[in-house]
Amino acid sequence: MTSTTSLGENHTDPTAIPTATPSASPAPTPAGLGDDTGRAIAAERARIDALDARLIALVRDRMEVSEHIQRVRLAAGGRRVHLAREMEILDHYSSELGRPGRDLAMTLLGLCRGR
Repeated sequence: MTSTTSLGENHTDPTAIPTATPSASPAPTPAGLGDDTGRAIAAERARIDALDARLIALVRDRMEVSEHIQRVRLAAGGRRVHLAREMEILDHYSSELGRPGRDLAMTLLGLCRGR
């Protein structure tokens, strides 16, 4: 799922489906629902779990790329954070997802600022 770039860094392939660590036990069928409905909900929850695993892998990949950019910028005498770029990202997420998207972007930016 990772590949080595020409810069020698490993990055997660965003198209790959990561192998998530399975829960201790499969999600139980919701109580009070028929077997078919319960199985359908359990299947959709499994899809959400797989999507969450992919999102986490993508966030980790984004963190690696951001860290590399920051190292290059600092080595060239620049600053770690590029505020104009961050505003572009906030605007993009906000225009696509509304206020919750902006909040999500803020969280991502916070995760991706130097450690």
